[in-house]
Amino acid sequence: MWGLLYTRACSGLVGLRSANHVRPLCSSAGITVAQIDEEVAKLLELKAQLGGDDGKHQFVLKTAKGTRDYNPRQMAIREKVFNTIIGCFKRHGAETIDTPVFELKETLTGKYGEDSKLIYDLKDQGGELLSLRYDLTVPFARYLAMNKITNIKRYHIAKVYRRDNPAMTRGRYREFYQCDFDIAGQYDAMIPDAECLKIVHEILSELELGDFCIKVNDRRILDGMFAVCGVPIDKFRTICSTVDKLDKMAWADVKKEMVNEKGLSEEVADQIGEYVSMQGGMDLAERLLQDQKLSQSKQACAGLSDIKLLFSYLQLLQVTDKVVFDLSLARGLDYYTGVIYEAVLTQTGVGLGSTEAQQEAHAEDSVSVGSVAGGGRYDGLVGMFDPKGRKVPCVGVSIGIERIFSIMEQKAEASAEKVRTTEVQVMVVSAQKNLLQERLKLVSDLWNGGVKAEMMYKKNPKLLSQLQHCEEAGIPLVAILGEQELKDGVVKLRVVSTREEFDICRADLLAEIRRRTSEA
Repeated sequence: MWGLLYTRACSGLVGLRSANHVRPLCSSAGITVAQIDEEVAKLLELKAQLGGDDGKHQFVLKTAKGTRDYNPRQMAIREKVFNTIIGCFKRHGAETIDTPVFELKETLTGKYGEDSKLIYDLKDQGGELLSLRYDLTVPFARYLAMNKITNIKRYHIAKVYRRDNPAMTRGRYREFYQCDFDIAGQYDAMIPDAECLKIVHEILSELELGDFCIKVNDRRILDGMFAVCGVPIDKFRTICSTVDKLDKMAWADVKKEMVNEKGLSEEVADQIGEYVSMQGGMDLAERLLQDQKLSQSKQACAGLSDIKLLFSYLQLLQVTDKVVFDLSLARGLDYYTGVIYEAVLTQTGVGLGSTEAQQEAHAEDSVSVGSVAGGGRYDGLVGMFDPKGRKVPCVGVSIGIERIFSIMEQKAEASAEKVRTTEVQVMVVSAQKNLLQERLKLVSDLWNGGVKAEMMYKKNPKLLSQLQHCEEAGIPLVAILGEQELKDGVVKLRVVSTREEFDICRADLLAEIRRRTSEA
């Protein structure tokens, strides 16, 4: 039955797809060729699941939509990135915490604005309504309020979940890691904020992803701008979410959404458009403080004064070469109260070939890939969880790790770079048969001495096979045991890269391995 339905429907759609009248028919029917292809794909998937005419369900092995597996090579690249980021966080004096992967639904509700629709709700289990965490910031604020913590500098690296429409080739997933750094506490203005931007600059520079730009703005400036332009106060947040789309949409489309969907007049939208087109540095902040309309807003003036102060600190931290004051930056999340920022890669160099033709073919891969870090000040979030409404000022940044992984993986593939998937320093091998016991003794001594070592799981492996494994796995040293070496009380140490060999006294082997691996 199902097979007959599938065959008729699929053959009809495929026939329609290949006919000369496809495009005219699509136009008259109000559908696109892509939609027809999508329906065919759905039918093919349905057939695979049903398993043909016998009606038996056929299990399809795949990962859930918006998720992926990572092979050892990819994990080695990820670990390198994580180590760079954690090293930077620790260099700046942060300690780490962890929170549950799910929270009470009411903890997350009302914190994300229009993005709240992307929260994954869990089925009621045990009388509690739960949701998977959307980010690491709201759980952090809940943690501070619950434990009555008023001062902490922390980092947190963990998975978060968003019921988003995934674009996996651009590093957009439903399950992904975030790497957060936050400073909570009452401090003088813009000093912690400047350090957060310094951290973003350090991480992106150290990872060598390509050219980047860190956009800076302030929610108070946006709110002041909306007020003087005539936006009703109850529409500030929803208009802010629309402005936040300027990095993905043209101004004409953003204006259309403001007018047609959000109910603004064209005159008000045009006034907003004049402001959000402005970019600069400290000079722009000074100029806007003298702006006839914007200077009427106390909120905007406070934000502009802090932007000036921030840039003076950024000059001292030597990062102003990558920072721009951009009035189009909005960041749609509701909990931001002050300065906001976002880092964008403008040139990754991914996929660039040696010839002009290769470079042109990969031009799309080497332009802006979107935001790779973002954050800001959220002074009111902790107070939302405190029964007495006590505020704990907070500022932080989140590194968009998945997009960075995607770029790093593409760069590794483009350069044909050899990526080591283990950290083995020494391979223990035998030159003759019947030396398994001696190999086990030696590898045990190395493990006990803290050396990363391995051996083949065969009684009598061929010497050539053992050496080839070292070459393929990138293991730098080989400890060779033979009958003569055992008689002499030595181990033949081979350097894989140069193929040099040295007889080392068994008692000195650990020290020699440590010396050689520390030099590498």
